[in-house]
Amino acid sequence: MEGVGAGSASAASPVNKWIYDASRLYQYYLDKTTPLSVYRWIGTFVLVVIYALRVYSVQGFYIVSYGLGIYILNLLIGFLSPLADPEMGGGGSDGPLLPTKGSDEFKPFIRRLPEFKFWYSFTKAFCIGFVMTFFSVFDVPVFWPILLCYWIVLFVLTMRRQIAHMIKYKYVPFNLGKQKYGSKKPSSSGSGRND
Repeated sequence: MEGVGAGSASAASPVNKWIYDASRLYQYYLDKTTPLSVYRWIGTFVLVVIYALRVYSVQGFYIVSYGLGIYILNLLIGFLSPLADPEMGGGGSDGPLLPTKGSDEFKPFIRRLPEFKFWYSFTKAFCIGFVMTFFSVFDVPVFWPILLCYWIVLFVLTMRRQIAHMIKYKYVPFNLGKQKYGSKKPSSSGSGRND
């Protein structure tokens, strides 16, 4: 009996090693793309266009697209929200509150869902959605204009609430680069050089 168990364990070992090596290689290339955000998003945009062309050419899978839209909306909310929600009290173990007054100490905006994870989840969702379009079981017949109208209503209501939250707590979830202040003109009397 021991020979049967030992044989299957040794046979599984090369498979486990191959899976481990493949996951390490995948993680290596994923890590290499981290600083290349513009190229990552361009690739994702191409994937979205391919998905849209696939759905258009098949004239179906609208329920898959609707589910994808709801998931993307959920990701967008996480991307635009601060890590520590000021409405829940923030501070303490959740992290610091956002500054609400000009005299408060500057605290950088930390997202609940970082950009890389947002991109990765966004891209993975479209890959899964694309694969689902090849299985007819997911092609549920629905009247797509109603789904589109419902999604637009959800998007508008959700974004209105999110923008009201941003205005109330005075934060901007986008990094617009280093602030530039007005350039000081050197005065002739203030110059320490005698020419």
